[in-house]
Amino acid sequence: MKFSLKLATLCLTLFCAGCSQSERWTPLFNGKDFTGFTQLNGQAPFTVEDGMLVGTSVPGTPNSFMATEQDYGDFILEFDVLCDPSLNSGVQFRSLSLPTYDNGRVHGYQCEIDPSDRAWSGGIYDEARRGWLVTLLDNPAGQKAYNRTDWNHYRVECLGNNIRIWLNGVNTANLIDDMTLSGFIAFQVHASGEDDRGKTIKWKNIRIITENVANNLKVGELTAEVNFIPNYLTENEKALGWKLLFDGKTSTGWRGAHKTTFPEHGWKIADGQMIVQKSDGSESTNGGDIVTDETFSAFELSLEFKITEGANSGIKYFVTESEKQHGSAYGLEYQILDDKVHPDAKLYTTVPGSRQCAGLYDLIKPQNIRFNGVGQWNKATVKVFPNNHVEHWLNGFKTVEYERGSEAFRELVKGSKYAAPSYNTDGLFGEAEKGHILLQDHGDEVAFRSIKIRTLN
Repeated sequence: MKFSLKLATLCLTLFCAGCSQSERWTPLFNGKDFTGFTQLNGQAPFTVEDGMLVGTSVPGTPNSFMATEQDYGDFILEFDVLCDPSLNSGVQFRSLSLPTYDNGRVHGYQCEIDPSDRAWSGGIYDEARRGWLVTLLDNPAGQKAYNRTDWNHYRVECLGNNIRIWLNGVNTANLIDDMTLSGFIAFQVHASGEDDRGKTIKWKNIRIITENVANNLKVGELTAEVNFIPNYLTENEKALGWKLLFDGKTSTGWRGAHKTTFPEHGWKIADGQMIVQKSDGSESTNGGDIVTDETFSAFELSLEFKITEGANSGIKYFVTESEKQHGSAYGLEYQILDDKVHPDAKLYTTVPGSRQCAGLYDLIKPQNIRFNGVGQWNKATVKVFPNNHVEHWLNGFKTVEYERGSEAFRELVKGSKYAAPSYNTDGLFGEAEKGHILLQDHGDEVAFRSIKIRTLN
């Protein structure tokens, strides 16, 4: 009798806990009509069918969004989606539509729905703003999570500056960003061509939590963290060995190339940025290049840069300052350039295109360039592994890779401007064991921020 009473009490407790669990959620969509929603931008039709929100693709109209009239800041959103395999879609969150921004164009975070072979479902795209923030290039488990022929379950968690997305139980995005902390939620029908006319995206079980969000976050293995907050390191980044090379306020850790102090003119620090100021467009004739006090061998360097129209600059690494200075200090260079305007984009010694943005200057032409544009922030990454494998990345996409010191690399040097004795005094250009990081003054205004580095073992 006592055992039965205890069992009944336990069952009641579990039942109540289950009730409490379900009561945390509020339907975001009532399954009957679009009360609380408004359609933005494109004219693709949205309908309600069997309690589902259904979007249908039509050609000749821009991206169409069925958006909540209410804004949401911290929340947990869940939904199930079935998308025609030939389409692309997404769900906006913390998004905005303002008359002062591109005539009301929807912009902000998008949870990607991508049935294509690229398989970036669950990534984060910054619609009409910065482009890709989180791809799934380095998340094979996430790339396998999406089911192209069946319903998929998404969970979007937003708490403060942390955004996490789960797809069918797999964490696909773990973003740190504070550009927009509140905005509407919207369901997208992507612009399409005639071949995709009449194809559908269906959503159901759309629900949200807006209270006690911190206590309801999903516990599980997280994918790599991506941090877009300027000049800031998360605790996770610190644990992984990252350190800031620029504190956002001072020139500490930097000096002029071939000098002992930071330039007195030609560079300024303002608004969390280190800015080389415009002069006459000549190489290193105003404030001059700046280098880190420290030297590095195997490392991962990450920074953001913003160029003005027609600007030229660069990030150099393995700079030794051993040569006599003639203009810019020497080193392997991640090119920064306005390819559309600056004539250097069409110049080269042997390899066409090798002076374009994100390339290895005058040595290797960049591939897969995803440049956000003049006046926008772009993220550059340089990875140098202990085995001398080197990679350049731009905005999350690999643009260059090579083996430093290999015979193929040395052949490239022989066919470049660096074959000249003034650059290659010992015949081993770019092969120093370690060197400084350099930011180039090429006479054009360019801003840098979020400069950070970690050692690669």
